Amino acid sequence: MQFSFKYGLLLWLFLPLQIVMAQQEAKKVLEPTFTVRGSVRESDTYKPIAKVNIEVNGGAYTMTSLNGTFNIQVKKGDELTIRHKDFETVYYTIKDDERITVEVKPAVQQNPINSKFKKDVKAFNAMIDSAAFYLKKDAQKSIQFMTEALSQSNSISENAQAYELLADVYMQWKQYDLAVSNYRISIQNNATNDVRLKLAKAYEHNKNYQESIDTYNGIKKAELSKYQLTILYEGLGDTYSSIKKYDNSITSYKQALEVAQKHLIKPKITDLNSKIAQAYNASGKVEKAQNYFDNSLNLASKENKKRAIEEKVTVADFQNSNRGYETEIQLRKEVLKGVEDIEMDSTITNESPLTSQKQNYKIGSAYYLKGDYTNAINYLEKSIIEADKKEDLIVKKDATKKISDIYEDAGEYEKALSKYREYTEIVDELYVKKEQEISQAARFSRDIATKQNRITSLETDRELSQSKYQLTSERNKRQELIIYSLIGGLVLLLFTAYFMYKSIKQQKFANNLLALKSLRSQMNPHFIFNALNSVNSFIASNDERTANKYLSDFSQLMRSVLENSDEDFIPLKKEIELLELYTKLEHFRFKDKFDYTINVDENVNVDEFQIPPMLLQPYIENAVWHGLRYKAEKGHLDINITKKSDNEIRITITDDGIGRDKSKKLKTDHQKKQNSKGMGNIKKRVAILNEMYKDKVDVFVDDFQDTEDVGTSVVVTIKKD
Repeated sequence: MQFSFKYGLLLWLFLPLQIVMAQQEAKKVLEPTFTVRGSVRESDTYKPIAKVNIEVNGGAYTMTSLNGTFNIQVKKGDELTIRHKDFETVYYTIKDDERITVEVKPAVQQNPINSKFKKDVKAFNAMIDSAAFYLKKDAQKSIQFMTEALSQSNSISENAQAYELLADVYMQWKQYDLAVSNYRISIQNNATNDVRLKLAKAYEHNKNYQESIDTYNGIKKAELSKYQLTILYEGLGDTYSSIKKYDNSITSYKQALEVAQKHLIKPKITDLNSKIAQAYNASGKVEKAQNYFDNSLNLASKENKKRAIEEKVTVADFQNSNRGYETEIQLRKEVLKGVEDIEMDSTITNESPLTSQKQNYKIGSAYYLKGDYTNAINYLEKSIIEADKKEDLIVKKDATKKISDIYEDAGEYEKALSKYREYTEIVDELYVKKEQEISQAARFSRDIATKQNRITSLETDRELSQSKYQLTSERNKRQELIIYSLIGGLVLLLFTAYFMYKSIKQQKFANNLLALKSLRSQMNPHFIFNALNSVNSFIASNDERTANKYLSDFSQLMRSVLENSDEDFIPLKKEIELLELYTKLEHFRFKDKFDYTINVDENVNVDEFQIPPMLLQPYIENAVWHGLRYKAEKGHLDINITKKSDNEIRITITDDGIGRDKSKKLKTDHQKKQNSKGMGNIKKRVAILNEMYKDKVDVFVDDFQDTEDVGTSVVVTIKKD
């Protein structure tokens, strides 16, 4: 009895610990896996080290290849253990999907290799990293870096890596035929299952459906990780769905779902439920589709907001195709609310199905199909307003035509004719825009094709030089001279390309400087106009002394602004002086509306930091003119400059005015346009400066407090040079 009591007490004490440990293990399992790439090299010679043991604390294991590289499946937070008999064991914690280079000092000294090889390998990796950085931002720049990387390549493995990344660029920019070609070249150099899976997907996008199926089926499933196996079955399902073999598609999707559920690959579980539902719907099995859509909606709601909204749009489309208009309308209204939150953190392009103009259009169309013409017209008009704001002519055209059809069905023929005329005008405008887009797309395709031809030429030249190098041992010096001449021509071509690249980079820098100057010249004249009106008012009231004082301070401010107009950055000390003078002038005009304070932390060395001139003035002007000026009682404006770290300061501008939402309601259309343009110029200035000076400035705007007058808080972070 005593033993049982002690045992029960111990169990009671350790049970909470076991629960916590179990929760932590479950959390680790839920983390998505990804493939991390790396290499192990000597620190002094940069020579690759083969057969290094790479082990993950979760159980995965691999070894480095002959060129010192490795690929291994990991999760964020996993610890890599890197062991070899010739150096001390290294431990590394995974932070994200990154390229890892481990440099070690061997215990046993090796024969040194050529320093040029070390330089070429580092240059190759630098070019690969740059190409990956620009993959989604600038196709031509990314391909240019890939060209440089291929010129630095020294091995078959590096060639395979370069051509895989080049194909990834083409996939991102929908050049699927070129993606197929480059994935195949990568596989010819070094066949990996990751690249085979990508090739199969590229075949599907390029409408080579049978080649896609054959490639998927040709991969040995036993060699795949569980995540790769999920991708394989999902890809097969996508290809079968593209050729409308829905039974095969559903079978493949279910195989993928089984693997994903068993191994807790959470995001794929949501996607696969949705795809199975779409396949069932396309094959006419609506009830089964509804069940899987219910699952996908529930799962997506537990992920991030964007994924949840995307799934609601998919289900709303399903409801529309099956005449479930009430459910469709409800879902799309929920989407509209969610899109507002997403747009605060990221930009949604007009191509996205999540745009507010598209959702309003589809709600209006659903009401039209229900016969509710009033609500239909209301939402279609909203769609047109949103489409105007975002310059989406396609949605504007469709919505205008739909309103015309509604008026015609309702027997209001004059209104129908008026809307139809608007529709024809939009069609003409859209036609002109489409012609321009087609021209731009053709030019883009030509540029891409030119760069691909150059890369193909580089590969041909490389193969030719290699074959001729092999013949040098059997032929005479005259033949060697010819080969060296060819290599010299290739080097000359690379130097020419390098100088062209430098020239383009310098031109871009000059263009950025010109853009900054243009934006500075567009400084909102609103303050100058009102300041001169104030002077006029003082003179009219015979208050010449006050007018002279105000005009003196105003001229001093304008002189300082003009002195700094050609500078990208000025010392923080000067900017504080400008702010003090500007805020003093605004307070002079509206002294019955607000008081202000400007505080500079004593830990901030104002001589060490640089800031774009007049960056903060528009935010102070907005605080006064659109927040504090309309406040019922006297408000307060606070400007605080504090030290965030040794290399960063934080400038906070807060006011307890009426807030942004109330201010928008009080504005006229002209004021809205002017404010939008002023804030747009600030964003452009910050974006260009950050591109030129590596993320030196960060701006964040939010509500200040949870009262009736919410106020506004602007936080500007400046990094030291």
